[in-house]
Amino acid sequence: MQKIEAIIQPSKLDAVKEALIEIGVEGITILEARGHGRQKGHTEFYRGREYAVDVLPKIKLEIVVTDAMAERAIQAILTAARTGKIGDGKIFVSHIAEAIRIRNDERGETAL
Repeated sequence: MQKIEAIIQPSKLDAVKEALIEIGVEGITILEARGHGRQKGHTEFYRGREYAVDVLPKIKLEIVVTDAMAERAIQAILTAARTGKIGDGKIFVSHIAEAIRIRNDERGETAL
């Protein structure tokens, strides 16, 4: 099993979610996040004063899928989240040793 963590722009959430559901991903954890990378933030004006916004709103998706489904899920996220501009986000993939469904103690891929 693989855990896919994707940091995306908030405006791309619906498109990414629909793309993942379309390929058969059933469970998605969605978190609101703030951060910066190469994008570095920007400056804004409020009541005549300039201030720096150095952390920007992002969305973090966490998905655990079977090994066979991992590449399809990654491609779905890449296609749906890409704008071609700085700040599109990142995808991190890691191995999951075990998954357990709390309700009935199912283990492994059946717990997904």
